Amino acid sequence: MGMLDGKVAIVTGAGHGIGRAHAMELAKHGARVVVNDLGGSVTGEGQGRDADLTVGIIEQRGGEAVANYEDVADHEGAGRMIAQAVDTWGRLDVLVTNAGIVRDSAIWNMSESDFDAVLRVHLKGMWSPCHHAARHWRQVNKDTGRPVGGRVITTTSGAGLVGNFGQTNYATAKAGVAGFTQTLSLELWKLGVTVNAVGPAAATRITATMPGAPPVIEPDEIPEDEWNRMDPAVSSPLVAWLASDESAHVTGQVIRAVAEDIVWMTGWTNGATLSNGGKRWDATKLGTQLATDVFGTRAPGLRY
Repeated sequence: MGMLDGKVAIVTGAGHGIGRAHAMELAKHGARVVVNDLGGSVTGEGQGRDADLTVGIIEQRGGEAVANYEDVADHEGAGRMIAQAVDTWGRLDVLVTNAGIVRDSAIWNMSESDFDAVLRVHLKGMWSPCHHAARHWRQVNKDTGRPVGGRVITTTSGAGLVGNFGQTNYATAKAGVAGFTQTLSLELWKLGVTVNAVGPAAATRITATMPGAPPVIEPDEIPEDEWNRMDPAVSSPLVAWLASDESAHVTGQVIRAVAEDIVWMTGWTNGATLSNGGKRWDATKLGTQLATDVFGTRAPGLRY
């Protein structure tokens, strides 16, 4: 038996690259998969039937999948996608929000439309499917009185976690994914739904837009017994595990999967703290206090 037998999953942006790899991995372990992809370019223009390519690969390998061509950032379209999974197979267990585009440039060259377009896909294209999935799971929970065992797996990036030049739109969106993931994990916990973010790294159409990037790799081009640190499928076993019943104790986490390393990201934590002792701060003294007691950029001298 596969670890995902009987489960129904949706993977957005699964026509190529990391999304395709996730869909293939979930199907490999027994899940039935709705393969979503609008079929546009890496910068978000146009439409196509790229989802059919991934469905074909899954079916050739003995899996079960159907294509979906909705724009995940269209709220009603996202609702239709969730409904397709339920109407086709009677349930929804796993939602992987992977769809994304890039329009990189330094902020002084970036247009407002490029900023808006990237946030639309990465943030609203995550929020809308999650909204409709949450409504479905909440109703299932009300009807059955039992935890639904759902799984949401979002997609963040190192750019959003530590920053990257030329990506104020993309990095902002991916940082937003981390905050969304933590918050949604709180809201869905009582329904029995876990929410975690995965931060992959691979040679994809998105990374190919960056200077000096390696050639694009599709996950079906790499034999299963071959190791390639830039394989889009590097993070997919982690996604499959997070989609499984075995991961029920893990929620609200951000986990990077980069080459041979799986890294638990501990996020913002309290560092050095300066207390005012119950008094108002004095702006004229604050620079010295911060330098000596917080940033350590100035020696405090002897204190008695």
